[in-house]
Amino acid sequence: MLSRVRTAALWGLEAFPVECEIDVGPGLPGFILVGLPDASAREARERVWPALRNAGFQVPDRRVTVNLAPAERRKEGSSMDLAVALGVLCATSQAPAARLDHAAAVGEVALDGGLRPVRGTLSLAEAAWRTGAQTLLCAAPAAPEAALVEGLAVHAVASLEEAVHWLRGADLPRQSPASPDDEGGSTFDLADVRGQAVARRALEIAAAGGHHALLVGPPGAGKSMLAQRMPGILPPLRPEEALVVTRLHSAAGLRLPGRGLMRARPFRAPHHSLSRPALIGGGSPPRPGEISLAHHGVLFLDELSEFARSSLDALRAPLETGSVWIARVSGVACFPASALLIGAMNPCRCGWLGHPKRGCKCTPTELQHYAARVSGPVLDRLDLQVEVPALTSGELLASEPGEPSARVRERVVAARSVQSARGTLNALLTNRELRELSRSIQPAGGWSSMPWTVAACRLARSIGRCVSRARSQIWRPKNE
Repeated sequence: MLSRVRTAALWGLEAFPVECEIDVGPGLPGFILVGLPDASAREARERVWPALRNAGFQVPDRRVTVNLAPAERRKEGSSMDLAVALGVLCATSQAPAARLDHAAAVGEVALDGGLRPVRGTLSLAEAAWRTGAQTLLCAAPAAPEAALVEGLAVHAVASLEEAVHWLRGADLPRQSPASPDDEGGSTFDLADVRGQAVARRALEIAAAGGHHALLVGPPGAGKSMLAQRMPGILPPLRPEEALVVTRLHSAAGLRLPGRGLMRARPFRAPHHSLSRPALIGGGSPPRPGEISLAHHGVLFLDELSEFARSSLDALRAPLETGSVWIARVSGVACFPASALLIGAMNPCRCGWLGHPKRGCKCTPTELQHYAARVSGPVLDRLDLQVEVPALTSGELLASEPGEPSARVRERVVAARSVQSARGTLNALLTNRELRELSRSIQPAGGWSSMPWTVAACRLARSIGRCVSRARSQIWRPKNE
């Protein structure tokens, strides 16, 4: 007998529909799985057969052939286990197949007949919905995430036995979407930062206009402290942005089962020893890298000069286009990568160049070699390059507490609303658009009343003057 069950498989961020065809016919007992399955998918028999037996069902003693269509696309993972198990039961007349005409099944089968959630459930549910499926059966822990797909009736099943009861006509409650998840939001406040008025103002403009920034200063100046507070001044995620961020983290396997939409902007701070695929994405099948996991959030690269130069140079295209394309023989995957990059590095190899109390011991040649660790094209993509000087204990004690993140965030949200009405962030303006916009602005009043674009330009020039003085020693030192 022949049965068909709809399911889906994950490739990169996107999932594609798969039709699981099961034929149970005469011949020696065996199990054949075709349709370009990878190693984890080929192990379905070793999971499904014990699960059927332990759940009280009969294991077929005939030849079982399973085809995962379309046959030209490689399938990976265990998301098709439940479809294979239900298809075998329907093909052997142990369960009716009528309800499967408008349903899909996603989930990994445990040896005792239970169901486990799989990576990328949200993308898999969207793929099932695009095929016309009106109902989705999935593991109970992953059901709240799958229910985020509007128009899809999701039923949480804990075991094969419960899924078969539904096929036989039993009613299962429709799963409701999980409530938005605010876990992981920034707990750091800019009010904790004393002094560093220029760096604070630069971060505010970077957040308002979507500009990448580089913080240069000696150890202990507060570079990491400033970067950690960047998510707290960014606007909240819009619903469509939250959905993409949730899909990315689900596809990477970083979401706990049962979580809802991610409402807090991600903050990723990888170690400088990570590899190039870990930074931009890669592998087979492709997985999102840190630049994609920080999509619509902040990617903080501390000790920027210690990262492999090949890894940093691989960021050139993603910083320009906001996406990463990974090509493999079996297919091409695209990951969104519109992250705000914040880099931090010391001014020299020893770290004490420009320190008020400790002198730098680096030679001009060492300064040049240190500056060459970050290529010019990467530095060119960092719109704001800010000097973060070390403050003495007296200066820290005399400094007033800074503005809280909530107040700064209000100004950032107001600036973003103006840019949203225009349709383009400041960082994405072309030369022509920038010239036309500059002519149309007539600043009046003081600094606080100036439009954001003009304020950004004037502050950028102010910061540029500060950094240029350090650059003469940091980037192009003169021989003494």
